[in-house]
Amino acid sequence: MKLEVKIELLKFFFSFLNALFLVLGLSVGGCGIWILLGSGSFLNVLPSDELQVVATGLLVIGAVVVLVSLVGCVGSSSGSRFMLVVYCSLLIVLVLGQLFVMLLLLINRDQINQALTATVQKIILDYGNRSDINDRMMDAMQETGRCCGLTRASDWLGNAFVQTLNLSTPDVLPCSCYEFHSPTFNSSWCSENPEFLSAAIGGGANVFKESCSGRLQVWLQQNILTIISMDVILILLQMIDVAMAATLYQMFGRKAALKKDEELFHEGGDGDADSNPDGEQNHGYTHPEGEESELNRIHHLDHAGHGAGPPRPPAFRGHM
Repeated sequence: MKLEVKIELLKFFFSFLNALFLVLGLSVGGCGIWILLGSGSFLNVLPSDELQVVATGLLVIGAVVVLVSLVGCVGSSSGSRFMLVVYCSLLIVLVLGQLFVMLLLLINRDQINQALTATVQKIILDYGNRSDINDRMMDAMQETGRCCGLTRASDWLGNAFVQTLNLSTPDVLPCSCYEFHSPTFNSSWCSENPEFLSAAIGGGANVFKESCSGRLQVWLQQNILTIISMDVILILLQMIDVAMAATLYQMFGRKAALKKDEELFHEGGDGDADSNPDGEQNHGYTHPEGEESELNRIHHLDHAGHGAGPPRPPAFRGHM
């Protein structure tokens, strides 16, 4: 296969991988933005410095991935060996950064889990405002997870509103704790006990028995696993990209060397054609003053005397 064909095929696959690389990089950056700025996730309200570092790291990695992908595409399409070197260098730095983020997530996983648990406990204590984003997140977790409270339904006895009712058992719970409920217009509290039904408390039936702590841990593990999986896929693609970029670098070098040799060959061919119009190579040597060399003269004499008899021996020159 010709070198030019190999280069074009490699450039095609290289561009395809960079396109995947770009999509995954934007996804990783989106995860960082979701953690930092998202308003519908428990991760957003975590008072965890480690998680903020992870989120910032993911955002930076996503931005660098976009830059690196553009550099790689421009370098391969333009045949610039310098840009390919820059591309490989940035990829190596990027891989090291991704490994740091992965290790930080794995090492601080327990701390993040503890911070998440403390955040949910605080949400339970302050719960009661239907327009609050934290309350809506808690309701969504209990409804989708079919659970109630962090460890048990009685966790809601510590809520500020429930404490005003002087309850010893969790007879009043968020409506999201019930399988069937009919909340009032301006309240998110429900009860199975008819004695508590009022304008502020709606009706509910079949309290969820499962606690939300297990669901919360599964949710956190799934998100961490998603981020780590995306990082691993990115690292594998980056290693393949480094290998392809190195191969393109070598091929571009070979192509440049062949082009230079071809130019030199054409320049040398033009000079020979000027000195010998017939295109034949002249092996004879001409003396700078126009006289033939001794070897060239003997060569012509041998051709002239061919067929006229055996060649005469050279005259013996000596002193008697």
